Amino acid sequence: MSPYETYAVEVAGLKRDLRLFEIKPGLRIAILNILGDTELVQASARELARRLKEKEYDLLVTAEAKSIPLAHALSVETQKPYVILRKTYKPYMGEALRAETLSITTGQPQVLILDEKDVELMKGKKAVIVDDVISTGSTLQGMRMVLDKAGASVVAEAAIFTEGDRAQWMHIIALGHLPLFTE
Repeated sequence: MSPYETYAVEVAGLKRDLRLFEIKPGLRIAILNILGDTELVQASARELARRLKEKEYDLLVTAEAKSIPLAHALSVETQKPYVILRKTYKPYMGEALRAETLSITTGQPQVLILDEKDVELMKGKKAVIVDDVISTGSTLQGMRMVLDKAGASVVAEAAIFTEGDRAQWMHIIALGHLPLFTE
C-alpha cells in the first residue's frame, strides 16, 4: 500500500494508481509518469493508433521528455516518423525554431525547440501532436506555434489523458480524462 494518496485509472485495458501531487495550495493533480511503464506505453500506443486510423497525416510530433516513449511506440504502430521538440538548445541544432510556453507542473516558462535538421522534414506536412497528458494546453500551444513556424499543419492532437476542464478538450483524441483535485 502506497503512503501517498492515489487516484485509480483504467486506460487501454490496464489499471494504474496515480499519485496525487499538490501543484499549488488547494490544487492537486494525478501524476501520470509513463517513463519505464512499457506495458502502459505499448497498450496506449496501440489504442491511439487505432483511433488515428481515419486521420490523414505524415508524422507525429511531441515535446520531450515524458512523452517520448509514447511517440516512439506510436511511430512503430503507425509506421509514421516522429519528431521531438526539445526543451534545451544544443549548438548542433543549428538554426532551430522555438516557442515559449508556461509549464503547469513546474510553473516555469518552458521553451520548445525544433532542431534545424527537422525543419525541412516538417515543411508542408500534416502532423499529429502527441502528449501524455494535456492539462492547461500551454505545451500544446507551444507545439502548435513551432509547427506553424515550420510550415506544418496540425490535423489531430492525441494524448493518453486530458485533465481539468473536459469541455475544453473535446477535440483531443484521448484515452481518458483526469479531474483536478481541489480542497
